[in-house]
Amino acid sequence: MASPGARVSESRNVAVVCADAGIVAGVQSLLEGDFQVLHVDSPSGVEVLTARMPVAGIVLDAELRDQPLDSALVSLEVLRRRYPHFAILALTRTQTPETRVRLTQAGADEVLGAPLEMSELKPALTAALERRSAQAEAWRAADPLGGGYSFCELIGASEAMRNVYSAILRVAQSDTSVVIRGESGTGKELVARSIVSLGPRRDKPFISLNCAALPEHLIEAELFGHEKGAFTGAVTSRAGQIELADGGTLFLDEIATLSLGLQSKLLRVLEDRAVQRLGGNSSRKIDFRLLTATHENLEQMVKEGRFRSDLYYRIHVVPILIPPLREREGDIALLTDHFLRLYCAANHVPLKRLDLEALEVLEENTWPGNVRELQNLIQRLVLMVEGKTIAVHHLPQQILYSSTTKHEALLIPAEGIDFDKEMEKIEAAYLRAALRRAGGKKTVAAALLRLNQQRMKYLCRKYRADLDGEG
Repeated sequence: MASPGARVSESRNVAVVCADAGIVAGVQSLLEGDFQVLHVDSPSGVEVLTARMPVAGIVLDAELRDQPLDSALVSLEVLRRRYPHFAILALTRTQTPETRVRLTQAGADEVLGAPLEMSELKPALTAALERRSAQAEAWRAADPLGGGYSFCELIGASEAMRNVYSAILRVAQSDTSVVIRGESGTGKELVARSIVSLGPRRDKPFISLNCAALPEHLIEAELFGHEKGAFTGAVTSRAGQIELADGGTLFLDEIATLSLGLQSKLLRVLEDRAVQRLGGNSSRKIDFRLLTATHENLEQMVKEGRFRSDLYYRIHVVPILIPPLREREGDIALLTDHFLRLYCAANHVPLKRLDLEALEVLEENTWPGNVRELQNLIQRLVLMVEGKTIAVHHLPQQILYSSTTKHEALLIPAEGIDFDKEMEKIEAAYLRAALRRAGGKKTVAAALLRLNQQRMKYLCRKYRADLDGEG
């Protein structure tokens, strides 16, 4: 897969993936003079084309060879993963809202109807190219070495995190509702901030509210605001977090903790795009993008009646799943290095390093607290370790115990073992290895194992070693 951090070409070459000669000719005539149109018959042809020359954009016929929409969606998702910084336009003759939404979610920057018009194609392609180029520049600014180790405020080069980066790029330019899902400590708010930083609302308010941090009687006023005298202690009128997000983005962390009553009120705000303060008589129109996050199983909560199904469908337009740290192969070393540099600089101490054995222990840990747990550990080690090197004995006993327990679990599984049989396996393995080393000569093998001849003969009979010759 092409690296997400790869530099976008300044090429004006556009690959048209289409089997309809009439559509290809139409695209060529509409883009002539501004773009070089290169025709391929299938999505796989794009890879062959990009190996020969730089390409900046793709125009994909979603009804390629009368294939069903699901096949086109798969092709589109593959193209978006492989070429995250390409502008991709999808053409469709089925101009229903559902088709447009599904093509957009699969990775299309724009969805255009066939037949095409000059007023649509060229501006749409130009705008998409500009957006993708800006995103690529943001990516390179976040990771100046070009190694793909970071993205905005996120650190990691694992395949799991690259999928997250790709998803962020796909949703950043839209106003689609996104729910960010993952265990506690995985960095859900950082993902939300990354989405905003790459989108058109980057310079507008970003309002973040942790729904689990406040009791219900306070969070309602915090969300919706209140008028003077609405309740005891409301001595002045106050705008709520939804109102403060006007023009920008509202991020509701741990949205699953809202009561059913508050869920109902939030749903009304999302449907009407208007908010009414507590104690107020009128509504205020609000323009905001909603991002939410949760570590809960929303589907199970809907089944149990603890989360409204209508709100679920309203917020769950595009889900982004953040992988737990234990599933991010290779990222612990990158995160550890990042946090060491960060906290050494913040505390004005010489840069410390983690020795290899200590790093191996950290990589074996399951990290139930995910990145937040690792971050807190490195911060503590920077402050508490006096020397420049952090070794195994500096690590908390709980982590060392977990590492030891893991190895013991591999040696002795939960169901236990047959000790005599395991010892026989080891005994036989040593015996055969010594006989091979000795070229089958039992006296030499006995010497290697420091056994007397009688013991050697007994072991050979026991394990039925069928050997040629005796020493």
